[in-house]
Amino acid sequence: MAKGKKTSGKEKGLYTDPATLIMELFRTLPDKRYSVKSLSAAAGAATREQKDQVRAIVHDFLRQGVIRQVSEGKYSLSGSQRETVEGTVDMTSSGALYVIVEGMDKDVYVNASRAGHALHGDRVKVAITRKGRGGNPEGEVVEVIDRSPKKYVGVVERSDNFAFVHVDSRKMAHDIFIPERSLNGAKQGQKVLVNIVGWPDTMKSPEGEIVDVFGTPGNNNTEMHAILAEFDLPYSYPQEVEQQAEKIPDTIDAKEIARRRDMRGVTTFTIDPADAKDFDDALSIRRLPNGNFEVGVHIADVTHYVHPGDMIDAEGQSRATSVYLVDRTVPMLPERLSNGLCSLRPNEEKLCFSAIFELSPEAEVQQEWFGRTVIYSDRRFTYQEAQDVIETGRGDLSDEILLLNDLAQKLRAERFRNGSINFERDEAKFELDENGKPLRVYFKEIKESNQLIEEFMLLANRKVAEFVGRKRKGVQNSDRTFVYRIHDKPNTDKMAQFRSFVTRFGYQMKAQGNKAVAKEINRLMKKIHGRKEENIISTLAIRSMAKATYSTDNIGHYGLAFDYYTHFTSPIRRYPDMMVHRLLAHYLAGGKSEDKEYYERLCEHSSAMEVRAADAERASIKYKMVEFMLDKLDQEFDGHISGITEWGIYVELEDTKIEGMVALRDMTDDFYVFDEENYAVRGREHKRTFTLGDEVRIRVTRADLQRKQLDFDLVASYDFDTKEAIRVE
Repeated sequence: MAKGKKTSGKEKGLYTDPATLIMELFRTLPDKRYSVKSLSAAAGAATREQKDQVRAIVHDFLRQGVIRQVSEGKYSLSGSQRETVEGTVDMTSSGALYVIVEGMDKDVYVNASRAGHALHGDRVKVAITRKGRGGNPEGEVVEVIDRSPKKYVGVVERSDNFAFVHVDSRKMAHDIFIPERSLNGAKQGQKVLVNIVGWPDTMKSPEGEIVDVFGTPGNNNTEMHAILAEFDLPYSYPQEVEQQAEKIPDTIDAKEIARRRDMRGVTTFTIDPADAKDFDDALSIRRLPNGNFEVGVHIADVTHYVHPGDMIDAEGQSRATSVYLVDRTVPMLPERLSNGLCSLRPNEEKLCFSAIFELSPEAEVQQEWFGRTVIYSDRRFTYQEAQDVIETGRGDLSDEILLLNDLAQKLRAERFRNGSINFERDEAKFELDENGKPLRVYFKEIKESNQLIEEFMLLANRKVAEFVGRKRKGVQNSDRTFVYRIHDKPNTDKMAQFRSFVTRFGYQMKAQGNKAVAKEINRLMKKIHGRKEENIISTLAIRSMAKATYSTDNIGHYGLAFDYYTHFTSPIRRYPDMMVHRLLAHYLAGGKSEDKEYYERLCEHSSAMEVRAADAERASIKYKMVEFMLDKLDQEFDGHISGITEWGIYVELEDTKIEGMVALRDMTDDFYVFDEENYAVRGREHKRTFTLGDEVRIRVTRADLQRKQLDFDLVASYDFDTKEAIRVE
């Protein structure tokens, strides 16, 4: 540190420029807290007069805002004088923040005491104060630039003239103060939705207003509406949109039928879940004189009824997707459309947008046709009914179903030969009573009837994308704006970690190159099928993959091994499919390329809403799982370690796949440290290690419905080789 000269040769005394020296001290160690006494010593102040001069400099810096008083008699550099960055807040349950800054490899950690009234999702300016262990930046919030519009769900605790709302979300560490005028009729103990209106400096809590009252906690409708609100998803349909849908005629004009390819004379049917109400896809099949088969993939022609710019379209665009909670579907479109006009119900004429293929007996596409049709569905099958036909060879339309199944299995085999990855994970389902209480947890099994539908939907989606996206010979500027479903190649580092992890179970993955890796993952999935480690390995394999999204820039779909792929087959429940229908119709009519920027914005919105809907679905499953465990406190269950963090071990129960956490602070036989690189926690003294996949036995200690959280105690673990139980209590 460069210091100024003292006032006189050998005499102890004040440096010639004490203000510069003091400022340099603050800036060199911006996180250090100085007293006037320590600054006087550093500046060489010996006499009372010199110390008074240092005190005056400090007070001057304080008045200018260059430094700040952090406690009685202690000062540090103010945030405005430090290196600052802007980012978005990710709040933890303790009130500490991680600020995500674009372009920075590591998030900026902010202690709760330095959060500056910032909340989850806020855009903030952060001053970097120091580098922590491992070079991780730490800082303090110096300005909230934009307050997030996020609303919070919580429970009201009333006092005489005000209330507080205890928030459910772990992303909010503070109760929210509600003045009397902003209670909106909410009563003690009710679950409500709160909007943050501000956070005055004089208050310890943010101030909010109640914008909706859901009802009594624990009531099924209350909780499902609260989950939707938590993720800013709609839980009711605007009345004016419903009224607009009711005005749409339910008859099909003869002139409209004349404009379409008439498929009413071809055997056609739907296959859907037993509880489905909206049937947006149907299949038709007939033999051709040349020995080939004509297979039609018929999709509800939603865009015939819903037009760009109208009220229904605007609502559908905003929602972007239907939301599937445990006990209900929140539709993207009004029920008159989704369950009525556009649902391909049996024994009714329906308008469709179709992809019709001529397939050889080996399932090779010989010809294709895309366009609008009119169909008549002869039969509605559930997946189980279709499966019974496949397994017995008997039943309604058995010839057609068996033919389609044979073709589908050939398409499937070819897809996997080309490098498509086979991820088939157990899907939790609940048997609920009339009040929505879970009575049983079971798992949906994927059978050939499911695969039959899947393969023909994949074929239609792929061929529509190829038709629009492939460059056409002899046509200049043949690029046409389109909506693709894209999936990037896996991250190299994540895949290396996954390879390392599976060796623990005795599996090897040595292949390099994208197609070879995909085939090796498929081989691994076959090997682990039915084994205890199946769920944890398949979960980690999926996490090592990129997320599929919508984009106008095509990079192909790695997971399916398709160069071109889109979503064409579910316009009742996905807005991107409606965009695809409109674009395809436009290009079939000879139209020029559409506005890429406009469609890219819609793709980004649809991708974001898809994630939000999936998060809400997982939250509803988590809620029902916790509710299912309420009467199982103090019971013991076998499970395996499904996740490890710095604060705890997550355990998934074997029979139900229900997940809870063993907090490290409750593992009192040692002090356990998180080993992120090896997916493990390790005891400092006894060196006992717990890692992903380990088999353990737990006791259920707490079921918190409000937080959707289960707490476990670790009772025993099992020796990986001998399976002998090792008690840990």
